[in-house]
Amino acid sequence: MTRRDLFSRFASGLHGAALTSLFARDMFGAYDLKPKAPSFPAKAKSVIQLFQNGGPSQVDLFDYKPTLQKFAGSAPSRDIVNQIEFADQIGTMLPSAFKFSRHGKSGIELSELLPGLASCADDICLIRSMFGEHFNHEPSLYLMHTGRTLPGRPSLGSWVVYGLGSENQNLPAYVVLDDPKKLPVNGIQNWQSGYLPPIYQGTRFRSEGPPLLNLKPSEELPSPLVEAQRALLRRLDETHRQARPGNADLDARIASYELAGRMQMTATDALDLSQESDQTKEMYGLNQEATASYGKRCLMARRLIERGVRYVQIFIEFQIWDAHSDLETSLKYSCGKTDKPAAALVKDLKQRGLLDSTLVIWGGEFGRMPISQMRPGQGSAGRDHGPAGFSMWMAGGGVKPGYIHGATDDIGHKAVENRVSVHDFHATLLHLLGMNYRDLVYERLGLKERITDQIPARVVSEILS
Repeated sequence: MTRRDLFSRFASGLHGAALTSLFARDMFGAYDLKPKAPSFPAKAKSVIQLFQNGGPSQVDLFDYKPTLQKFAGSAPSRDIVNQIEFADQIGTMLPSAFKFSRHGKSGIELSELLPGLASCADDICLIRSMFGEHFNHEPSLYLMHTGRTLPGRPSLGSWVVYGLGSENQNLPAYVVLDDPKKLPVNGIQNWQSGYLPPIYQGTRFRSEGPPLLNLKPSEELPSPLVEAQRALLRRLDETHRQARPGNADLDARIASYELAGRMQMTATDALDLSQESDQTKEMYGLNQEATASYGKRCLMARRLIERGVRYVQIFIEFQIWDAHSDLETSLKYSCGKTDKPAAALVKDLKQRGLLDSTLVIWGGEFGRMPISQMRPGQGSAGRDHGPAGFSMWMAGGGVKPGYIHGATDDIGHKAVENRVSVHDFHATLLHLLGMNYRDLVYERLGLKERITDQIPARVVSEILS
């Protein structure tokens, strides 16, 4: 063998085998949604995320600031002015128009706009010291859902099912219940799988009409014939797959078709709300126009979690919390649609023994400023975006009930005590599910990708029960 022959065959030897091993995960890796054991004992088994797109106002809902009364009508400081998105619409210091009072044995102080949440105050863990990185909706939504302010990365729900799979193989592991009126800002990118295999992306279920289109077969056939058809399709799919190894999109498509077949019975039963009692429907507000849509999705989420779905994400009406004007009217409308169903979900999970194993999360992409915003020709004052300090609450799943964590400054502008970043939130959620955020990685192009992506993060141990 000449030296030229030696080097021409070099890639076929040990070095070639090593290179193939490095690329094997990306090229030929097998991915599925079978349940995986957590790295350590988990407090939570599943997640329901009530995402409040638009940015709820912390100083009007969760974070009472009497100091704002003292400075009402005065000009804001330069520190605040420099963080305003719409500098030409800056108003004066604006105290909340709503009354706050303490509730439950814990004495958590909440706005009069949240009577439902107040009735289960001792079950929630309220974080008042969240902070983000950007004052625009799009980057902030990307940050909250993917860990970065950029598009194209896997969502939090996708990371969770990538790490843990699902207990129910006849339903999607990650379900999204978006508002039937309109998709949220960033659309379906909020539940994308990014560079993770497509099998981990969120699956949209509709809350009006059939939950999934074409779920029922066009004609009813005897069960043995249906099973024979599916067995033949599985053989054909496998033959097709073997001829095209390492095609993640093809694998995901075949898995989706197989799941669709299994869902024909399971999904119909899971989302059939007629099985619920009149008392339960009333509790969720299904008999009231204001709360019916959101209440229906909250009830659907509980039924899905009962059946082993790992992650359910609920979105509310497009930008419902984005109160740049008519603040009082806007907040009454938003809370009127969401407060009763959200509280019902917590109470329902608790009475069914599911709250301990289900982590419920309520929050948006950021909060609002403690000053007024005046938009010409758009009615009364509102509040501009406020990413420097905002509130979020959790319930169940291993967090301390009836507990308040952190604080903002005297006017509710920015987090100053026990601050919690979005990356801290992600790390804590994964910890509650039994995963170490440093170890949940996906190898891509020689990099070990993770949702915290080399950005400093910590598990907020203070809120753990």
